[in-house]
Amino acid sequence: MRVLGVNALFHDPSATLVIDGAVVAAAEEERFSRRKHGKRPVPFAAWELPELSMRWCLRYAGLEPKDLDAVAYSFDPGLARPAQEMGLDDPWDHLRLTYAERAPQFLAAALPGLDPEKVVFVPHHVAHAASGALASPHESSSVLVLDGRGEHASHLAGRYTRGSLETLAGQHLPHSLGLLYESLTEHLGFLRSSDEYKVMALASYGRPRFLEELRETIHATDDGGFVAPVPDWSRWVEPRVDDGTWGGLHADLACSVQARLEEVLVDLANWLHAQTGDTALTMAGGTALNCVANSRIWRETPFEDVWVQPAAGDAGTSLGAALQVAADRADEPRPIAGADLGRSWTDDELAGWLRRAKVPFTTPEDLPDQVAAVLADNDVVAWFDGRSEFGPRALGHRSLLAHPGLVENLERLNDVKGREQFRPVAPMVLADRAAEIFTDGPIPSPYMLFVHTVRPEWRDRIPAAVHVDGTARIQTVDPARQPRLGATIEHFAGRTGLPVVINTSLNTAGRPMVDDPRDALELFGSAPVDLLVLGPHLIRRAHLFGTSASAAERSAAQDDTRVAAR
Repeated sequence: MRVLGVNALFHDPSATLVIDGAVVAAAEEERFSRRKHGKRPVPFAAWELPELSMRWCLRYAGLEPKDLDAVAYSFDPGLARPAQEMGLDDPWDHLRLTYAERAPQFLAAALPGLDPEKVVFVPHHVAHAASGALASPHESSSVLVLDGRGEHASHLAGRYTRGSLETLAGQHLPHSLGLLYESLTEHLGFLRSSDEYKVMALASYGRPRFLEELRETIHATDDGGFVAPVPDWSRWVEPRVDDGTWGGLHADLACSVQARLEEVLVDLANWLHAQTGDTALTMAGGTALNCVANSRIWRETPFEDVWVQPAAGDAGTSLGAALQVAADRADEPRPIAGADLGRSWTDDELAGWLRRAKVPFTTPEDLPDQVAAVLADNDVVAWFDGRSEFGPRALGHRSLLAHPGLVENLERLNDVKGREQFRPVAPMVLADRAAEIFTDGPIPSPYMLFVHTVRPEWRDRIPAAVHVDGTARIQTVDPARQPRLGATIEHFAGRTGLPVVINTSLNTAGRPMVDDPRDALELFGSAPVDLLVLGPHLIRRAHLFGTSASAAERSAAQDDTRVAAR
């Protein structure tokens, strides 16, 4: 069974190809189009068919559109209701619905040879649920979905057993914890449906002075749902202008709403556990990208294992829709092995890119040790290796890396990216060393979707990795899964005593994550990065621009004689 999953509504358009129950390829359209989150000017804010990512998925597997058995579209217009009837102020929603209704014709036009009769509508929250439960390592699990909105709801609670979903609760619109958080994001001067993670970071700088008032109106109900009207934020603080300043009452409001969100999610998870008694909880929906809330669910509910897939937002609905249709048609869904489901290039192809660009490079046998030396010498490394990540987190395939032992490297990386200074960066840690440094969170944690407390004895050793509240959003690295990265961190630990490097996504503010070699070279040419790792190849700023090389670079250049002109 060959199923192409498609997300083309709301935001983060994406495509996923599932063959015989296995996820073969998955990618977000923004990595090809270079439009972050698929955003376009209003009113057509995100109604984008992921033509480029769909075609790439098919090319990757050597398929033609006519070879597909089904195309799973992660929205069912037959379940939708008019926005006004749902209490939503969205004057363009009727056009969105028309767009979805005509999806089979749009898909057939974008993929010549596709029979439009093969298009299957999958309810939005079912697609989210399947993206969590069916991609997870658990044969059965409870599943919790929360986001901004679907056809007529914002929440699903249920249980998956052998590919079959039993829905136990849901929440009709307009009540939506996702829309509540989106509204706050906009009030705080950020871009809604895009910058919610900034609110989560800002919350750590405030205190929950408005929490008691929020508890009066926002709460879980005894049927597994919740009440969440969007308040008038201006009653507490005027809208923030995004002028580079932050803190004060705006941080307090972020802190208060974040705290209330966490409390309600814990209540919802506890209710669900009381219905199922499961040991495992899988989560999806944009709210599941809130790693602080995920960690409270892990700590404060009876679930022993909480699993969140790396593309938990709307991009992941292409994954879930494809897996659900495959399961419905008797294929057994297989767990994903990792987030590296996107594009990649062979070593020779990468070398070809560099030669065509006339960029001098080396291909050292001891690349991990050379990169570790550069990091230990406090230089910034752009890391491009293997298949790109599916989802918003850089997980060691498209990353910026630096030394965690100097506190100024947090500000330095934020300056490289051109982003706000209240934003934390994330530590990558060797999986077998994580427990000695981090606590109060699940280990392993390969997808950077939980926060952990940094043990006090390590906070002064890795200050750039520690957020203002003493936590860190970690990624555990298994050298068996990521050998080049794992070896680099091992060599770095040998040089510094620190089995940790700090990581942020390989992009600059407002742009999608780097995906192909051209993107990587453009960033390297325009940002103050000292070394670019492109697969097995190294490009040094000192060699490219004639700038003064660091001691580590000079030593490596003397030792390595293999250059681009091979």
